[in-house]
Amino acid sequence: MEQERGRFLVETEWLAEHLHDDNIRLVDLRGYVRTVMRAGVQDAEYVGARDEYEQGHIPGAIYVDWSQDIVDPDDDVEAQIAPPARFAELMGRLGIGDQHLVVAYDAHPASQFATRFWWALYYYGHQQVVVLNGGLPKWLREDRPMTTAIPTYDPATFTPVTHPELRATAQDVLHAINQDGTLLLDARDRGQYTGEVVRGQGRAGHIPGALNIPREELIDPQTGMFRSNEELTTIFSQAGVAPDQYVVAYCNGGVAATTVLFSLAMLGYPRLTNYDGSWNEWGKRADLPTEI
Repeated sequence: MEQERGRFLVETEWLAEHLHDDNIRLVDLRGYVRTVMRAGVQDAEYVGARDEYEQGHIPGAIYVDWSQDIVDPDDDVEAQIAPPARFAELMGRLGIGDQHLVVAYDAHPASQFATRFWWALYYYGHQQVVVLNGGLPKWLREDRPMTTAIPTYDPATFTPVTHPELRATAQDVLHAINQDGTLLLDARDRGQYTGEVVRGQGRAGHIPGALNIPREELIDPQTGMFRSNEELTTIFSQAGVAPDQYVVAYCNGGVAATTVLFSLAMLGYPRLTNYDGSWNEWGKRADLPTEI
């Protein structure tokens, strides 16, 4: 199981030793979901943090804005994954090719922007991608090098091979409700899951039958690193998540859900998918059922 974990996570010590490897592309994905409560409704703004990247980043890192660069600007649902041609053009222009090992990091407490990029690459068939355990905060705590120099790499060829089984639609999720062997996992905070907090123009509550595992529970609050495989196994098994189930994770925008999917993938769960539309879509569609 630990060997499986090494396919998904790398430690700061490892990255420090491999910073200058030619086959590595280090990607900074810092950004935010900024929320404000107004009259009992939580408004959210999706933003990148390119300015923070320009003020200092891990040497060799290129920047990808999770809220702009890898999304579909023509989709009515916010933050949906970019179509293959748009995604491949960006990767190639940044110098990320089929041959490269991508190391993703951010500064989010649950690494959700790095895991979003991990999922996006897997969705387009690129499995040579890992997440920096503990992200930039751990790197900084260890007083490791930073730079303001913005690197450039030769254009590369990125060949997108879409894996539709990794991305669920609203119709897929509707069919999955109460299906034997299928489990819906809600990665949002408990207030949103229970309906005490309502996001934007959406409705209160959650998809019928969904279990709630907020993505923060998968992170050690003391270190900001992913919990051990033993701890993750306990969390999921106590919640009733079994390896033989088909697991559909969702959140608000298909981002926090990827922290849950990433953790399950480290444990070797074989049937995982992301409801990319998540509550941004489901919560606004009156034709889709909810429960509180």
